[in-house]
Amino acid sequence: MHKYLFFLLSSLIFLSCQDQKQLVDPQTVFRYNEHANVTSLDPAFAKDQRNIWVCNLLYNGLVKLDEDLEVVADLASHWKIDTTATIYTFFIQKDIYFNDAFAKARTITAQDFKFSLERLSNPELASPGAWVMSNVEHIKAIAPLQLEITLKQAFPAFLGLLSMKYCSVVPYGSSHLREQPIGTGPFYLKRWQENVKMVLRKNNLYFEKDLEGKSLPYLEAVAITFKTDKQSEFLEFAQGNLDFINAIDPSYKDELLTTAGELQEKYKATVHLEKAPFLNTEYLGIKIDHKTPELQSKKLRQAMNLGFDRDKMIKYLRNNIGTPAHNGFIPMGIPAGGVVKGYSYDPDRARSLVAAYKEKTGQQNPSITISTGANYLDLCEFIQKELQNIGIQVQIEVMTPSSLRQARKSGQLGVFRSSWIADYPDAENYLSLFYSKNFAPNGPNYTHFKNPTYDLFYEESLKTGAAKKRKELYIKMDSMVMEEAPIIPLYYDQSVRFISKQVINLKGDAINMLDLTRVKKNDSRDYLNQN
Repeated sequence: MHKYLFFLLSSLIFLSCQDQKQLVDPQTVFRYNEHANVTSLDPAFAKDQRNIWVCNLLYNGLVKLDEDLEVVADLASHWKIDTTATIYTFFIQKDIYFNDAFAKARTITAQDFKFSLERLSNPELASPGAWVMSNVEHIKAIAPLQLEITLKQAFPAFLGLLSMKYCSVVPYGSSHLREQPIGTGPFYLKRWQENVKMVLRKNNLYFEKDLEGKSLPYLEAVAITFKTDKQSEFLEFAQGNLDFINAIDPSYKDELLTTAGELQEKYKATVHLEKAPFLNTEYLGIKIDHKTPELQSKKLRQAMNLGFDRDKMIKYLRNNIGTPAHNGFIPMGIPAGGVVKGYSYDPDRARSLVAAYKEKTGQQNPSITISTGANYLDLCEFIQKELQNIGIQVQIEVMTPSSLRQARKSGQLGVFRSSWIADYPDAENYLSLFYSKNFAPNGPNYTHFKNPTYDLFYEESLKTGAAKKRKELYIKMDSMVMEEAPIIPLYYDQSVRFISKQVINLKGDAINMLDLTRVKKNDSRDYLNQN
């Protein structure tokens, strides 16, 4: 049987297996693979990209981020903030319906939002998004479509927090949302065979329309597979069985990309390469109070930052996907990002700092251990060779991702490979990693950086509403981090998408969100066959 015909029939069978009266044209189905698997469809557990993407297709919140990462209205038509910047009043749109997949459809109310946000703080739920509500004093439904949120203290980035999928609206009193999601989004869950495949179908009650008044979304369905092997995922894409793949993996990067980061010639006719800045800083963290004496030396930490060529590393190991981190910890794309001067390759100065360390301590063979996951082994091996050339011996410990996360959180690791992806588009999100009250394991300060002046600047920034003043404080804090060097920034990431040229209007942004609300596929008959 012809391969395309086989895939066509298999797609029709799968999508219609629970409703024999409806057959979906495959040209109206968007197909992608999630190699990490989806663990929950409850937005309260939308912590990782795998869950965030699906929840973004199923749910809405009061506000959302546009392509420029500006906060705009979603289910709230508008809002107002009082003069103390602590009371937010949201006015909710009329006639917004929950889908009717697992319950009788009804319109949303402010009480639904109150329930949805308060449940995040319920210890029995144990949501990883509980911290989003930590500054909330109380929430009131002051009218059927008016919600009032009062903060304990002013926090300029609060609207950005509310754009997170944690804050999606679900029906009052709902439960079992992990496998029975009830949302207002453009799609609803049709079928989920865990670790195998998931199918979402078009929500005919969805509220958004295009400029011509046509109901969205255009797609009839989304089919998600869960192949864990990235090479298998690439082969499925190359055979036309997936509509896009996200990110680049060492197993196929040279097959798709030139060393300059451009699409290989043989794929140009069928694949579109989309690269965009991504609010993610890849780095090596250094626990500065670790028992290893080398890590307690600022001079040696600075030498590590100066002792390897980031440009060469990105060109040859990442095919120029990403921007070498010559600036501070805050990436470009948000205020204060890309402003602070960081470290560039300077082997002579690095050797001088290592020599000064040896002279002061009498230690002639400084040595460190870098802990990493297998996916970043090539980067760490490059750094290993470079640092050995300036007089620092490096061992590499390869760990599973889960073991690495746990050991980092518990403070067992001296130097560890990590990354920080923005939860919301404000530099405070990055700078919180160095606030002393956020020491791990009770917060994200894995390096145990501590500076009283830094803490004062950080606390002042939380109370400062003026964007210009807040940016000045952010720059000061980022500069202090670079000077003390508790981290080694490697590169500022890019989102990389390889998209079938059949797909129209799939746009990326700096948080790499998957939004299929306005996506189409060409050569589509765009109809639903009824038997």
